[in-house]
Amino acid sequence: MKLFIQAAIGSIAIHVIYFVGILLIGYMKTMNYTPDIEGSWESVGTLQNEVAFGMTSSPLFFLFTFIGVTLFCQVVIVLYRKVKGA
Repeated sequence: MKLFIQAAIGSIAIHVIYFVGILLIGYMKTMNYTPDIEGSWESVGTLQNEVAFGMTSSPLFFLFTFIGVTLFCQVVIVLYRKVKGA
């Protein structure tokens, strides 16, 4: 059980780093964005297909990535203990 808890903590840490990184990249892109109104009307097809803000994803996707990263962390911890003990 201790191994699972350590792996879950590692998975949470990896997910937090990922989401904070995504937020920081989005923030920096937003702060450095300069609109080009004249240039955007040259390609109306691209303009119609752009998404204004955000993303949508299934909540199950995050559950499966959490479980997958937890299992990966467990494997890494077990391998680290074997190498360290040898």
